[in-house]
Amino acid sequence: MTRILIIEDDKDINKIMFGLLTKNGYEVERAYNGKEALPMIKTIPDLILMDLMLPDTTGEELLKSVPNGTPVIAVSARSAVDDKVGLLSAGCVDYITKPFDNKELLARIEVALKFKKKTQSFTFANLTMDESTHGVTIDGKPVKLTPTEYAIIKILLVNSDRVISKSELLEAAAKFTPDLVEESLKVHMSNLRRKLKQAGFTAEIEAVWGIGFRLTVS
Repeated sequence: MTRILIIEDDKDINKIMFGLLTKNGYEVERAYNGKEALPMIKTIPDLILMDLMLPDTTGEELLKSVPNGTPVIAVSARSAVDDKVGLLSAGCVDYITKPFDNKELLARIEVALKFKKKTQSFTFANLTMDESTHGVTIDGKPVKLTPTEYAIIKILLVNSDRVISKSELLEAAAKFTPDLVEESLKVHMSNLRRKLKQAGFTAEIEAVWGIGFRLTVS
């Protein structure tokens, strides 16, 4: 199911969007400020609806924490052209002004998700992930992964330029394994490494002592 994160401090608007999206078959998570939103962003939702004026930060600042490839639609009362251009330049895929029409919001979400499905794939060495099919291949051959293993490799691929902490991995995989803890994460990581190695992965998941993990060329 497509998962959408709403970041909106106005409780009434947050509630309206939540009801609208759940009614239309989306899985929805909600945050009311930047502090609440950050750990949810790290789990890499399919799309983010983000207010620009939050009580503890701005949408522009929060955008810096959004993983590459995660579409963000800015939702704001600010309607100036410069504001819209600035947000689109900063990484938003779309911008809708409050008050918004429900049908228009749903249409913009659908367009953003369709665009993501057409374009969203990640590659590292000879491994490719296609988000439109939730498939992982090595040299074009499919690799069968559990949902938890998929969540782990996804966050590593999306953030292949940095080390991912154990807490970030736990947050990303907790949706699929609610009782996941650090010890069981080691088991899932071990199984994932074994499957990738057996499939001929030419890179590896490196453990960075005291920090976490990253993808690196062998």
